Amino acid sequence: MPRNAISTEQAPAAIGPYSQAVRAGGTVYLSGQIPLDPASGALVQADIATEARRVFDNLKAVCEAAGGSLDDVARIGIYVIDMSDFAAINEVMADYFQAPYPARSTIQVAGLPRGARVEVDAVLVTG
Repeated sequence: MPRNAISTEQAPAAIGPYSQAVRAGGTVYLSGQIPLDPASGALVQADIATEARRVFDNLKAVCEAAGGSLDDVARIGIYVIDMSDFAAINEVMADYFQAPYPARSTIQVAGLPRGARVEVDAVLVTG
């Protein structure tokens, strides 16, 4: 099955040898997004809710570049440095998704690229 890369200038460019997303059939696999500003490439450093909003805005832009929306996301993975940030990230997520919510895992990690405190990846299913 062919794989097609998806990219948009509305989300940060990849910072390594990977694509913002890849379509394989009717499924789009979105790479993890950290709170990078797409215009400057700088890490947004603020309260965790502001950082999480930047992450979800980046994911939304990649979903739209793939011809979908956050409503088409079947699964997300959340990676956090500190689980005490979970409640605030959860509140932000509720602003971006509606029931039925995507399946989700949340994992505490020792470190993330560029010193980010949160990263989210996703799987989008299109018609």
